Amino acid sequence: MSVLRRWFQTGLLCGRAQCRSAAGRGSMCGGAPALARFSSSESPVNLTYDVFDGKGESTPLVFLHGLFGSKSNFHSIAKSLVQRTGRKVLTIDARNHGTSPHHPVLTYEAMASDLKHLLTKLHIEKCVLIGHSMGGKVAMTTALTQPDLVERLVVVDISPAQTTTRTNFRFYINAMQAVTVSSTLPRSTARRMAEDQLRKQVKEHSVRQFLLTNLVETNGQYSWRVNLAAISAHLDDIMSFPSLDTTYDGPTLFLGGASSAYISSEDYPEIQRLFPCADIQYIPDASHWIHADKPLDFISSISSFLQS
Repeated sequence: MSVLRRWFQTGLLCGRAQCRSAAGRGSMCGGAPALARFSSSESPVNLTYDVFDGKGESTPLVFLHGLFGSKSNFHSIAKSLVQRTGRKVLTIDARNHGTSPHHPVLTYEAMASDLKHLLTKLHIEKCVLIGHSMGGKVAMTTALTQPDLVERLVVVDISPAQTTTRTNFRFYINAMQAVTVSSTLPRSTARRMAEDQLRKQVKEHSVRQFLLTNLVETNGQYSWRVNLAAISAHLDDIMSFPSLDTTYDGPTLFLGGASSAYISSEDYPEIQRLFPCADIQYIPDASHWIHADKPLDFISSISSFLQS
């Protein structure tokens, strides 16, 4: 696979040998109340997850999805990686996403705590952590605060930098909150009606289809399975990154889409500071959703990184 590769000077100096291996009818969602920030006294939530069992004994791979996503985003990727590597693969729903519980707090500290709680419950002492976008920031937070838990780290099209100016997430939230769908409609009609309403603020067809994966019918009512109130209230937290002075010295891959602006040269110094053994690669003709645009290249990049 042809990729554009950039190595950090510190990454070259450190060398791989020195890196440690290691709702009712009507509007579907209400407003966003003021919420307290996460503290160490917060109890973690019990995340939902899917397991794809491999026959090998190597460290399992753990996938973390992005904002508005779910564990199913990586199911086909997980199946391919089980076949290619023999490793067990887990895909996880973050709090307020998929079928995981809702909680008013949505910070990276809280989500990292949820992840540690799940891995402890599953008796997984070490894993290869792979996170896309928001999930990439959860993965970075986990690696920086609990490095012994992470054997290798893959951060997909995101950096430890402020990303507010590069996103339209606030528009997406507003559009989703404004959708109204009658409970009397069949699902296919309800989905078309919801898409028509989203189209006013969400111009990209692919983004609308992605957001619509969150439209569910529960007890005869249509609603969004993501917790829009918590996402809206914590959007600044989600778009930023915790201030941390620690480093993660294990093997790290930042995998960006060549057509995406989420990992830019302006981010390199902070990546270098926090992840001194990082390698950055870009997959040609891939947008922010690399795994959907170029799944074979994405799988090849992950496989090569595991063997490096």
